[in-house]
Amino acid sequence: MALLLSLGLPAEAADKLTYFTWSGYELPDFHKAFDAAHPDSIDISVFGDDDDAFTKVKAGFRPDVAHPCYDKIARWNKEGLLQPIETARIKNWDSIFPVFRNLLDIQAGDGKVWMVPWDWGNTSILYRTDLVKDPEKSWNLLWDKQYAGRIATIDAVHDTPVVAALLAGVSPFDMTPEQLDKVADKLREQRPLVSAYTTDMTSVEQSLASGQLVAAMTWNASAVALKKQGVPVEFMKPKEGMLTWACGFVMLKDAKNIDLAYDFINSRLEAESGKALIENYGYGASTTSAFAAVPQDELENLQLPSDPETMLKSTVFTGPMKQNDDLAKMFEKVKAGG
Repeated sequence: MALLLSLGLPAEAADKLTYFTWSGYELPDFHKAFDAAHPDSIDISVFGDDDDAFTKVKAGFRPDVAHPCYDKIARWNKEGLLQPIETARIKNWDSIFPVFRNLLDIQAGDGKVWMVPWDWGNTSILYRTDLVKDPEKSWNLLWDKQYAGRIATIDAVHDTPVVAALLAGVSPFDMTPEQLDKVADKLREQRPLVSAYTTDMTSVEQSLASGQLVAAMTWNASAVALKKQGVPVEFMKPKEGMLTWACGFVMLKDAKNIDLAYDFINSRLEAESGKALIENYGYGASTTSAFAAVPQDELENLQLPSDPETMLKSTVFTGPMKQNDDLAKMFEKVKAGG
């Protein structure tokens, strides 16, 4: 290297991990140990929905580590996008709640997994308690004609169409063509009432705060954010069940920085990182150690049980959807007026 420098040639740049994640998940608080060990060694790109992430990666974008949700892992694998992760190199693997550690579609055999679970949370209705008086605890609120134009829902196939399926009495995860038509009819019924299909939770929160919206499908973090602002909102527990999702880290097949990828994943599984996730956003961390670091009264305030299995007894877990592509095409058609 000294010879190269003496000839005036540039030194090689230090390796940087490339990380592809949801907007809002790039916070340094979530990987302090990595930054301390590898200063200025991460490039982060963000996406709004993991269907968009899948499309971009399938088209050729190749980060080292990405952050999709569990229901999409089989889809990424089918396209040959992933490489197995060795659990022996994940130092806090045994701290991950068994319900996530043992998810079927992440198993790669022989001490390896396709995804390291990191976060989980809920999708439900966030509504203004001063503008929607004593509503029935049901997803039907997002189909209530009296609130036409003041409702928003999430623009993602594993959210709004899943709820439409629940209300249509259809399994969201495996449906016949006839059942798919029932879900389409339910979505068409909702379409004229909706002011926005979006994954931009910042704009949804602003519209709820102003009263422009009275109810919206959101994730836990929006409830936490608006309550901190003093906005009178409630995160509903619908009788049909909240949706519960789990997401985590995958290593791309063509990842160039394997050692950095393991260091990054390990830093995200530190108790301090999970604690920051819980306290900042109200989402659940995947590890028991993160929950142990958060006071019980704070967990109760965030409506988070210290064991996710408690939550899953009363919610609908978002797993692989066999008709994902057909459902996605139908949803796009309905949104376009078809």
